[in-house]
Amino acid sequence: MSGHSKWATIKHRKGALDAKRGKIFSKLIKELTVAARLGGGDISGNPRLRKSVSDAKGASLPSDTIARAIKRGTGEIEGVNYEEVLYEGTGPGGTLFLVEGMTDNRNRTVAELRKIFDKGGGTLGSSGAAGWAFDRRGVIVLDKKAANEDQLMEAAVGAGADDYSDEGEEWHVTTAPESLQIVLDALEVAKVPTKNSSLVFLPKNKKQVAGKEAQQCVNLAEALDDNDDVQNVFADFDLSDEELAKLS
Repeated sequence: MSGHSKWATIKHRKGALDAKRGKIFSKLIKELTVAARLGGGDISGNPRLRKSVSDAKGASLPSDTIARAIKRGTGEIEGVNYEEVLYEGTGPGGTLFLVEGMTDNRNRTVAELRKIFDKGGGTLGSSGAAGWAFDRRGVIVLDKKAANEDQLMEAAVGAGADDYSDEGEEWHVTTAPESLQIVLDALEVAKVPTKNSSLVFLPKNKKQVAGKEAQQCVNLAEALDDNDDVQNVFADFDLSDEELAKLS
């Protein structure tokens, strides 16, 4: 699964800082609310909500906060009505970006993201500007010690996973979007613990960037990710290990 870029590594490290600022809680609450609104508040019949609750618990989001978010989604208590949005744009050096968000005001979100792209040396584009360069995939992350290759072949690939890869201290398993929950269930039955899972956009081809351009791409990705209406940022730029060390 070579589709992950170094931005994924940077974002993972950045996640610890986001957690301290409470940003990750805000994103989790929005996802819980939307998942409940779209599929109902019963996790047994709503795979997306079941995953959202699992992610929220993994991030230590308080149980009462989880319950309130679900009730806002089902309409049991009053709350903000979020809608899912997807924006496409270009960055420095012809790099491509996809931005997933949840917003209660599309006009505000578009204006803010356009400003971020402009300031970061990019352009917020129209539908189709970047989506063609990405594939929608499911990704499951496991600690390396959680399973060996034979277990992954039997449990994950046997349940329909497309592939798995060695990412240092982790295994990354890729699936078709519709197979993500099936593979997660199979790993649970096999008693193979997972760290997290998500639906992502993986670049079909990665663009290597270096020097000033590398810094600009990372700055743009981080600025987008910091916006309150943004849930996820995907980009097709990649950095060498040397460039990543410089930026660190």
